Amino acid sequence: MQPGTEATPFAELTPEVILGAIEHLGYQTSGRFLALNSYENRVYQIGIEDDEPLVAKFYRAGRWPDEAIFEEHSFAAELAARDIPVIAPLADVNGDTLFRYQGQRFAVYPRRGGRRPELEDEQTLRWLGRFLGRLHAVGRAGRFQYRPRLSVERYGDDALERLLASTLLPVELRTNFELAARQLIEAVREVITRVGPQTEIRLHGDFHPGNILWTPRGPHVVDLDDTQSGPAVQDLWLLLWGERSDMAAQLRILLEEYGLFCDFDPIEIQLIEALRALRMLHHCAWVAERWDDPAFPLAFSWFATPRFWESQLIEFREQLNAVLGPVLVLDT
Repeated sequence: MQPGTEATPFAELTPEVILGAIEHLGYQTSGRFLALNSYENRVYQIGIEDDEPLVAKFYRAGRWPDEAIFEEHSFAAELAARDIPVIAPLADVNGDTLFRYQGQRFAVYPRRGGRRPELEDEQTLRWLGRFLGRLHAVGRAGRFQYRPRLSVERYGDDALERLLASTLLPVELRTNFELAARQLIEAVREVITRVGPQTEIRLHGDFHPGNILWTPRGPHVVDLDDTQSGPAVQDLWLLLWGERSDMAAQLRILLEEYGLFCDFDPIEIQLIEALRALRMLHHCAWVAERWDDPAFPLAFSWFATPRFWESQLIEFREQLNAVLGPVLVLDT
């Protein structure tokens, strides 16, 4: 068996290693496991004899140092201790939550079911507003030391450099693509400068509907792998969709409930389109950087086509107009 590389870190994550890692912790597996939807890491539902299945997350080598993963786990445990329904990793008898087996780092979680939330439902939005208000109230109470900051340098400048280094970017589009991306990044930087320094809190960091498991009793939230420090609005805008009037109404509902638990500075609303632009750049760079991982060409086959890069260029230009355009105004 060839050892895994930074590009293919899961080459040695065989069924024997997956099950062996769980049994190494003292569990008796049933021999059955199911791959769950994850690209950055590898996540599996593991059958346990005479008990409920567990979920195991195997971390991508080289992405986070151990200290950053410890902070992820600690934040999840802190939230869970406040009865905030975040699915935290299970600890062993020594209190450890990050384990090693056959060169792989992994954590184990209880399995929780659920479906995607229906964001068109007002009561769902109100529930999520309360959830984020509670999460951010805890997030304000501490600071990360090893987790990253959400910054234009990391999500904009660094992302563009990774994109320009990718052989997937067609040569004939490179000049116009780089120009559009740099104009977008500069516009984002101008907005952030105009808004001024904002309070940075501990965030979920990737609070899109796919990371929310909805049940009749409310949400369970998963995947703190991107937890970071940044403005509160980063966790809010990912729940907005539709036309500007729709997003304004949704944000008003979210903030009505959010404000019951945590203060929100309305000037952060001016950051929404700038943050959307940074997410676009970061996501594009993420796929390009991970292209040698076999899971990525399978999941994002369109990424290697000239048509994708042409459409991305157009989207950058359209997003530039959104960043420079009028700020979202909440309806009353």
